[in-house]
Amino acid sequence: MARGLRHTPEGGALFDVTCRTVQSRFLLRPSLLLNEIILGALARAKRRYGVELSAFIFLSNHLHILAWATDSEQLARFMGYFLSKLAREVSRLTGWRDKVFARRYQAIPISAEEAAQVERLLYILSNGCKEDLVARPQDWPGVHCVNALLTGQPLEGTWFDRTQEFAARNRGESFGPRKYAMPEILELDPLPCWRHLSEKQYQSQMAGLVAKIIAEAELRRKETGIQPLGPATILAQHPLGQPVKTKRSFAPRVHAFSREIRRAMVEAYAGFVAAFREAAEKLRRGDRMARFPEGSFPPGLPFVRGCLSAAVP
Repeated sequence: MARGLRHTPEGGALFDVTCRTVQSRFLLRPSLLLNEIILGALARAKRRYGVELSAFIFLSNHLHILAWATDSEQLARFMGYFLSKLAREVSRLTGWRDKVFARRYQAIPISAEEAAQVERLLYILSNGCKEDLVARPQDWPGVHCVNALLTGQPLEGTWFDRTQEFAARNRGESFGPRKYAMPEILELDPLPCWRHLSEKQYQSQMAGLVAKIIAEAELRRKETGIQPLGPATILAQHPLGQPVKTKRSFAPRVHAFSREIRRAMVEAYAGFVAAFREAAEKLRRGDRMARFPEGSFPPGLPFVRGCLSAAVP
């Protein structure tokens, strides 16, 4: 199946970003060190590329990030930098020698509607709890934004500079595991639709969402009798293990609340794809002045920004 083109609605958009480990293995199984590495890499990538992060959770075999980006290049550079660092660190920790992630990340744009953005935030916050892994979102032993959203406190991680470590080894230097480690602070950005809220009001909204998740989980457990695995069982899983069955579901092209907004976003994407394919066909036939749509990645050419021009030099 062909991969969809990267597309960002005009003016930027909030994205629901997901990525799954290869074969759904538990390569992201929480640990104190991996949690520290993930937060450090997220903070470094955020500062480097300027995306806004509103929410995230890292489960044992996949991750969710709610990120605002001005265009597809900004998001691609952020995710490429972050995922490549994370993959190398995971391989170092687990001994896994194959690729860590099954395929490139998936980024679904979310409309500016409050209902659509809150629904995706609620979904991310409920991860770990809705699968009956833990009783409350706060109980997830891995990287989760829930406590930061409830308290407003920044998250702390560490960036391990492997380049300096490599150079030090070449010099014959003896050093400890944290000689070239640097602390990183990660601050979350408000959900775009709630940017107007005060810090206290925002935390109150988060508390309401978390309370709703916990209440629904408790009701479900009463009805089914299923009890959560609990943090201890999750931490005891082997990082090379796999779930018995991996859930597969249809991924929509966009997330929108109203039918009209969804249709408009889908039509905008369809127009973008048509313009891209027309330009690609012209380029294939030898037209070195083929014009690709703004916000696209022409084959073998730089990202198109500003005017609609991507002529081959």
